[in-house]
Amino acid sequence: MVHAYILIQTEVGKAAAVAAEIADIQGVTTAEDVTGPYDVIVRAQADNVDLLGQLVVARIQNVDGITRTLTCPVVHL
Repeated sequence: MVHAYILIQTEVGKAAAVAAEIADIQGVTTAEDVTGPYDVIVRAQADNVDLLGQLVVARIQNVDGITRTLTCPVVHL
Protein backbone atom coordinates (compact mmCIF):
# COMPACT_ATOMS: atom_id res chain seq x y z
CA MET A 1 0.00 0.00 0.00
CA VAL A 2 1.30 3.45 -0.96
CA HIS A 3 0.20 6.53 0.97
CA ALA A 4 0.63 10.17 -0.07
CA TYR A 5 -0.24 13.68 0.92
CA ILE A 6 -1.60 15.78 -1.93
CA LEU A 7 -1.24 19.53 -1.48
CA ILE A 8 -3.81 21.46 -3.49
CA GLN A 9 -4.20 25.07 -4.51
CA THR A 10 -7.69 26.17 -5.52
CA GLU A 11 -9.44 29.13 -7.06
CA VAL A 12 -10.35 31.80 -4.52
CA GLY A 13 -13.31 30.74 -2.38
CA LYS A 14 -13.37 27.13 -3.62
CA ALA A 15 -11.35 25.33 -0.91
CA ALA A 16 -14.28 24.01 1.13
CA ALA A 17 -16.17 22.75 -1.93
CA VAL A 18 -13.04 21.11 -3.37
CA ALA A 19 -12.25 19.37 -0.05
CA ALA A 20 -15.83 18.12 0.26
CA GLU A 21 -15.88 16.70 -3.27
CA ILE A 22 -12.46 15.07 -2.96
CA ALA A 23 -13.39 13.47 0.38
CA ASP A 24 -15.91 11.28 -1.49
CA ILE A 25 -13.34 9.85 -3.94
CA GLN A 26 -12.39 6.23 -3.35
CA GLY A 27 -8.78 6.04 -2.13
CA VAL A 28 -8.94 9.37 -0.29
CA THR A 29 -8.73 8.90 3.47
CA THR A 30 -8.95 12.58 4.48
CA ALA A 31 -9.43 15.91 2.72
CA GLU A 32 -9.27 19.11 4.74
CA ASP A 33 -9.24 22.78 3.82
CA VAL A 34 -6.35 24.60 5.50
CA THR A 35 -4.66 28.00 5.61
CA GLY A 36 -1.24 28.77 4.18
CA PRO A 37 0.29 28.35 0.74
CA TYR A 38 -2.05 25.43 -0.01
CA ASP A 39 -5.82 25.45 0.34
CA VAL A 40 -6.57 21.73 0.74
CA ILE A 41 -4.46 18.85 2.05
CA VAL A 42 -5.49 15.32 1.12
CA ARG A 43 -4.25 11.99 2.43
CA ALA A 44 -4.73 9.20 -0.10
CA GLN A 45 -3.77 5.57 -0.54
CA ALA A 46 -3.47 3.12 -3.40
CA ASP A 47 -2.12 -0.38 -3.94
CA ASN A 48 0.91 0.90 -5.88
CA VAL A 49 2.52 4.06 -7.25
CA ASP A 50 0.89 3.67 -10.68
CA LEU A 51 -2.59 3.49 -9.16
CA LEU A 52 -1.77 6.47 -6.95
CA GLY A 53 -0.81 8.44 -10.05
CA GLN A 54 -4.06 7.45 -11.75
CA LEU A 55 -6.02 8.56 -8.67
CA VAL A 56 -4.36 11.96 -8.70
CA VAL A 57 -4.45 12.61 -12.45
CA ALA A 58 -7.76 11.01 -13.42
CA ARG A 59 -9.88 11.71 -10.34
CA ILE A 60 -8.50 14.43 -8.06
CA GLN A 61 -7.16 16.84 -10.70
CA ASN A 62 -10.51 16.73 -12.50
CA VAL A 63 -12.32 18.33 -9.56
CA ASP A 64 -13.57 21.78 -10.54
CA GLY A 65 -11.76 24.65 -8.83
CA ILE A 66 -8.29 23.08 -8.53
CA THR A 67 -5.44 25.12 -9.99
CA ARG A 68 -2.39 23.08 -8.89
CA THR A 69 -1.49 19.88 -7.04
CA LEU A 70 1.70 18.59 -5.45
CA THR A 71 1.83 14.89 -4.56
CA CYS A 72 4.12 13.86 -1.68
CA PRO A 73 4.40 10.06 -1.30
CA VAL A 74 5.04 8.83 2.23
CA VAL A 75 8.36 7.02 2.66
CA HIS A 76 9.52 4.86 5.55
CA LEU A 77 13.26 5.30 6.11
